[in-house]
Amino acid sequence: MKDETMAFTCVTYNIQYGTGMDGRYDLERIAGEVRGADVIALQEVCRNNPQNGGHDMVAGLAALLPEYFHVYGAPYQVDMGSAIIDGKAVSRYFEFGNMILSRGPILASRNFLLPRSRSIDVLNLQRGALEAIIGTPAGPVRFHSVHLDHTSAAERSAQIRWLLRAALEHRLDGGAATGLASLGYPELPAPEDFVLMGDFNMDPESPEYVILTGPLDPEYGRRTNARFVRDVSVTADGADSWFDPAGHLQPRRLDFCFASAGIAHRFRDARVDSEATGSDHRPVWVTMT
Repeated sequence: MKDETMAFTCVTYNIQYGTGMDGRYDLERIAGEVRGADVIALQEVCRNNPQNGGHDMVAGLAALLPEYFHVYGAPYQVDMGSAIIDGKAVSRYFEFGNMILSRGPILASRNFLLPRSRSIDVLNLQRGALEAIIGTPAGPVRFHSVHLDHTSAAERSAQIRWLLRAALEHRLDGGAATGLASLGYPELPAPEDFVLMGDFNMDPESPEYVILTGPLDPEYGRRTNARFVRDVSVTADGADSWFDPAGHLQPRRLDFCFASAGIAHRFRDARVDSEATGSDHRPVWVTMT
């Protein structure tokens, strides 16, 4: 029998390609700010990014957190100087994606490409959501590291509708793989319950937020409903999770953890790590029992 009181901690952190509030690239600092969680969802994890000197952050984080299993999903690759060197083709692709690390084995993972539209005047990247099935005290759960568009509420709304539909229809689409028994391996679990963690680039109670959580009822408030998710990252003090390093813009709460109706009641003790300085965002922690 599972110990239903066992604490299982989750953290989401947009690590801004490794650059902190002081302008320094310091991956060791970031690793220290998330170490200890059972599941870690990271956004803006890069390879060959000209903004941080081209570091391979996936390899760096894996080396700094060797006690964790990990998966990485980059929704695109852009050439950054691939060439023939000494007779060999050397690929250099700019990748900017999401990463999930777990103390326990990751049973399966897949990378979702979220809807996007063409933008000419402002950098607009293909966004993604990385899904990983991980065992928890409540059984297998689908965890997603999510990073939505930062330039357009309309684009975020389209991405949220697509992501919510995909998350709710997991049993219909079959997940990463089905039919493994034909290869002599056990079938993967198909858990109904899921968690969406990441940088949603939206404000609480914005139109995009309401698409995920459902509208507030004037009499009953926001009830748990199977068609929506619950924001389980609300802190007692309403702490913000993003701060402008230049100090020109007001702090905002952009990073969230949403849980499906079946496990939302298991989450408690949400907090924002106000002492973290490894990024312009702050890690958001929640505890699952």
